[in-house]
Amino acid sequence: MKAISEMTHDEAAGVRFVLMDIDDTLTREGKLLASSYAALWKLKEAGIKVIPVTGRPAGWCDLIAREWPADGVVGENGALVFWEEPQGGSKLPSLKAEYHPAAVKNDHPVLARTKERALSEFPTLRVAKDQFARLFDLALDFAEEDPVLPLSAAERIRDIALEEGAMAKVSSIHVNIWMGKYDKLSMAEHFLSNRFGWKSGAGDREVVFAGDSPNDEPMFARFPLACAVANVCRYEGLIKQLPAFVASKECGDGFAEIAETILAKR
Repeated sequence: MKAISEMTHDEAAGVRFVLMDIDDTLTREGKLLASSYAALWKLKEAGIKVIPVTGRPAGWCDLIAREWPADGVVGENGALVFWEEPQGGSKLPSLKAEYHPAAVKNDHPVLARTKERALSEFPTLRVAKDQFARLFDLALDFAEEDPVLPLSAAERIRDIALEEGAMAKVSSIHVNIWMGKYDKLSMAEHFLSNRFGWKSGAGDREVVFAGDSPNDEPMFARFPLACAVANVCRYEGLIKQLPAFVASKECGDGFAEIAETILAKR
């Protein structure tokens, strides 16, 4: 990974879309930082499309699409995307939603078996408190709240899910488990193409993705200008394909550093 300061003027000038993870990329210790939120506004005001891409639930995505300076939000690791469209006049924008065709509701028996096995093996593990707002995935909390389990426990929980026939990814706080062949990348590419006319291949360098953890790896691998905040270094052993650039700062301050670099070099 190169320092974000090494991004060239030409690279920055070509950026049309900035996509980003939320937890520990925009936030620190669960809180959205003033620096990262201001950076989202600065990017949007510069004409860059701003799209969070997260493992967080549909309920969060409804709020983010309505209230953040976002041009769309991909949620539940690619199961869905929400965005707003103008209605004209004085009416508020209309919220739109699309669900991945492979998405399966989270009442599937494989998810129930996975949860039972994981909670049995790790008695202090718990279902994430935002589970009630999820439509498609099961989120098991190993590090959002105390007691924090080691990363090795998260890896084992992921393996249990895979053994049961589910998909699973480790984030900085949760193990997200779902049925269906999709991920953050597949829905992000679909949304960029259908909503904004983005072209795969020719437009690859128009996209910057910023993330921090193993569930961001498909995005790191796909986009040549992908970036990470400095706390990605905690997961280097779990991420085979690291991004091109890394910030010197962690969490939301690192995202602000990435955004400010792009804007300054444009």
